[in-house]
Amino acid sequence: MSDLFLEIQIQNISSSTVFIQKVLLKPPEMYTREELNTVNQAGEDQCTFGTRTFLQSMEGRQYLYYLELKQEFSEKAGTIRGLIEMGTLDIVWKRDLGEMAMLQTIQLQREAPGYGNMRLSLETIPDTVILEEPFNIICKITNCSGRKMKLVLKMCDTDSIRWCGSSGRYLGKLSPSSSLCFTLTLLSLKLGLQGVSGIQVTDKVLKKTYACDNLAKICVIPSTFKMKN
Repeated sequence: MSDLFLEIQIQNISSSTVFIQKVLLKPPEMYTREELNTVNQAGEDQCTFGTRTFLQSMEGRQYLYYLELKQEFSEKAGTIRGLIEMGTLDIVWKRDLGEMAMLQTIQLQREAPGYGNMRLSLETIPDTVILEEPFNIICKITNCSGRKMKLVLKMCDTDSIRWCGSSGRYLGKLSPSSSLCFTLTLLSLKLGLQGVSGIQVTDKVLKKTYACDNLAKICVIPSTFKMKN
């Protein structure tokens, strides 16, 4: 789990028109919320739905939110499995303009992505690199299992990527729900948009190897382009 975009669809399934007074997402403790349901016009934020506050029968609309994972939960996030709480959605609505509004609260849930026993992610990677010039990336491994791991790192060259440095290096022991970061150096042999692949991590305790491919995309440009700029 990490930062995510949350789309919520509201639909009027009654036979009459309803008026929406307020829609409020209360995120779970581990996230902060940013609403993406406004556009800036002439220096003022305007609702993407305009001034229209009602929904006809069977009509719906989508609300979009950006949820950012709090730093203190970053280590724990990789070990969460199954259904997780995604906060609550409060909808204040009524059928007629003169009647009292009603509050409806909906509990939101989603299935946590399955990372298996180990997750490898990229902390830092450049957007653009120069052809055949070395560059660095910072990787993070998270132990998503309930036991200690002893990890060995191996880098395998591909047709577009060459890894620099010695392969088969020992990364050390990694306790459950903890992470470690390390820096790798590589270079690209092909121009254009290239994928970063070829990392293998072996857990010496279980003698199991995890292949980590397609970690990210990088844009590779020729050195002449760099000189002109």
